[in-house]
Amino acid sequence: MSSLPPPTTAPAGWYPDPYTGGFRYFDGRAWVGAPVPVVPGVAPTMPPLQQREPHPTLPLRAAIGALVVLTASLVAGKVVLDLVVDEDWPLAVYIALAAVVSYGPSLWWAWRVRRRDGDGSWRALGWRPRWSDLGWGPLTWLTAVLCQAMMAAVILALDIPFTSNIEDGELTGDDRTYVVALLVAAVVAAPLVEELIFRGIVLRGFIGRMPLAVALVLQGVLFGAAHVDPSRGIGNVGLVMVLSTVGVVLGGSAYLFRRLGPPMLAHAILNGVALTLVLSGWLDDVESPFEFVLLLANAG
Repeated sequence: MSSLPPPTTAPAGWYPDPYTGGFRYFDGRAWVGAPVPVVPGVAPTMPPLQQREPHPTLPLRAAIGALVVLTASLVAGKVVLDLVVDEDWPLAVYIALAAVVSYGPSLWWAWRVRRRDGDGSWRALGWRPRWSDLGWGPLTWLTAVLCQAMMAAVILALDIPFTSNIEDGELTGDDRTYVVALLVAAVVAAPLVEELIFRGIVLRGFIGRMPLAVALVLQGVLFGAAHVDPSRGIGNVGLVMVLSTVGVVLGGSAYLFRRLGPPMLAHAILNGVALTLVLSGWLDDVESPFEFVLLLANAG
């Protein structure tokens, strides 16, 4: 037998270890376990597989508190905007004000949870960015889009009322300050805060108290429900269905990777694509109802 390490296409099995003179197990993708010495007449046995780290959990009170704080702050954001809507302020100021009022309290809650229920670092909530997130994030986004397409087909087939949360076709990109503020709010603030809350706190709080499948679906539905606006009326039904699907995919990504980098990046791409569609006016040229629902669904 050759003393060289096996190629990455080699089948699973025992191979000579060139450094120790013993044998080491290769599972078809990577070495597993430590080398074992050669014992005449005794075949090496497969080492125990390395177990994945368990998914971190948080107390259920942290998840419930996060939902209460986010709901209250989102309502407060709408109330504040209604109170100042008649002021002659630049649009960028309204966007910044809405972002601070709507998401500021949730950031405070996340800071409190990481200190009270975690180890004091943001890693306790899954904030562990890695370079590989730049690849897994777009893959998570693509998965979310495919799932959106399937849900959009169901919505259209069953004629379920649907109103998008980015359907305002009057937005333009003429005001540079306004566009920058909108981009920061939609592509940075919203993904950062919403992923910290729903995947960093809510999902981890649910996983500790209920089966994984239930936790993933429930946090996804709550994510969709967080985007309900009474002004859309019954059209919220289809919107919640689409965004709940997105929430489940993002939750699955956070669970698989044990961190928020991939779902956070996917969330940013979703919102960035939606904002681009609105500001560019591309939605005005969409004719297919299915295409219309799918494009407008790309926002969270």
